[in-house]
Amino acid sequence: MRYGFAIDQRTCIGCHACTVACKTEHEVPLGQFRTWVKYVDKGTWPNSSRSFGVMRCNHCTNAPCVKICPTKALYQRDDGIVDFDKERCIGCKSCMQACPYDAIYIDEDTHTAAKCNFCAHRVDDGLQPACVVVCPTRSIWAGDLDDPTSGIAKLVASNPTAIRASEQNTSPNVFYLGADRTVLDPLAAPVADSYLFATPDPHRSAVAVDLAGDATTGARTTHNTAHPRPWGWKVTTYLWTKGVGSGALLVTAGALIAGAPAEGVLKLAAPGLGVGFTAATGALLIADLKRPERFWYIFAKANRTSWLFLGSACLAGYSAIAGGWLAAAIGESTGVLSPAGFKSAIAVLRWLAAPTAAAAAGYTALLFGQAEGRDLWQSRLLAPHLLVQAVEAGSGVLLALSVFGRGPAQITKLLAGTFVGACAANLATLAAEYGTPHPTKHAAAAAEMITKGRYRKRFFAGALGLTAAGALLAAPAVRGRHLALAAIGGLAGQAGLLAYESVFVRAGQDVPLS
Repeated sequence: MRYGFAIDQRTCIGCHACTVACKTEHEVPLGQFRTWVKYVDKGTWPNSSRSFGVMRCNHCTNAPCVKICPTKALYQRDDGIVDFDKERCIGCKSCMQACPYDAIYIDEDTHTAAKCNFCAHRVDDGLQPACVVVCPTRSIWAGDLDDPTSGIAKLVASNPTAIRASEQNTSPNVFYLGADRTVLDPLAAPVADSYLFATPDPHRSAVAVDLAGDATTGARTTHNTAHPRPWGWKVTTYLWTKGVGSGALLVTAGALIAGAPAEGVLKLAAPGLGVGFTAATGALLIADLKRPERFWYIFAKANRTSWLFLGSACLAGYSAIAGGWLAAAIGESTGVLSPAGFKSAIAVLRWLAAPTAAAAAGYTALLFGQAEGRDLWQSRLLAPHLLVQAVEAGSGVLLALSVFGRGPAQITKLLAGTFVGACAANLATLAAEYGTPHPTKHAAAAAEMITKGRYRKRFFAGALGLTAAGALLAAPAVRGRHLALAAIGGLAGQAGLLAYESVFVRAGQDVPLS
């Protein structure tokens, strides 16, 4: 059994009856929608045309929202319907990033995720979804696609159909008959200056400037819903704090394994940064939840396929190692632990810190990889890039602390060399990421926004410029010279990282999905 929809755009008149019925059936808050009608106009009067598209959840067979949800609030029924349980939802918004169809929103009343659920309560009672019942032209069909005797199966089998975002391989179960390509492809029809019945939301209007659209048809969207970015400054900052927290001990563990002494900032400051910045990371993640009081559901109601859960486990494991290292350092400094005991503890902890710090730094690549709706984030370079950024962040902060604290020259030189090398690797990775073609048009559109569009100044002056400046300022310190400039360089590197995280997170979400 596989329930799905077939939408016959050949007969749809764009009346919005389906939208109204859905909002009434589910008491959807004002300004939010589980199903809606998109308008696309082409040409100029009198040689103009208008096409409609009914947008909604596609109840995918390979539903990415189900995989990424950390608490199993989104789940797939035996009949194929993708439903949700608002009582388990923590409002992390990861499902919104995973959905390639802009079908999920955060309900303003419950502060939990919501979407079309195929009117599952009606289906269970042997009834059709509300939108099917109300459609005056019988343009919406619903039923079991696996039953060859069902009306929808016959309709789909006997007519050419199209699906949205086929490149995402989600196996959507909403099929369109006679739909105009520019309606189904969100990049083909940027929003017009004004909608027919309203003003486009500021986000869509701002992004439309950077979208080329379809030069042949001149298609433009003249009616649609608002879809603001789910993740903002808290996620941007989280990427940086996690980089500093994990990078501090990743650099230190590597240095000690290579034979450096546990002196200066490598003794107490490094684990202190590991504990403090990882705690800040956790605080930012919890603060970004729409239901922060439920944060513990991540572990209590865990979905073990979600990298939001697995990433939380990585942070928890790393925090335990960093906390143990910090406790040993404090114990040795206060005389509770002997120097020999501290040395023995660090001999073990350095080998545990290296892999757990790397996991804490790099797991976000796998989390972002599950965000199927954001093609820019699917880069194969993301995991190594996050590790490089962590080394740059951790070594840069430690370098500044070592200079300000007048730490051992050997340690300062080591940190300066590590920081300069990480900056160079960061710049090389950025060149590879944005200087080569991207595999999908959505990823290419986001990259264009970064390098040629609305984010180009922040990218070149901030991400690239500050990173290069940081490396240049710190380079003399490798030989023990101009240490004050090295400290400034280490801090400049942090600003460069924040600038890049800002454009990376924003641009990834700016490409329209509906």
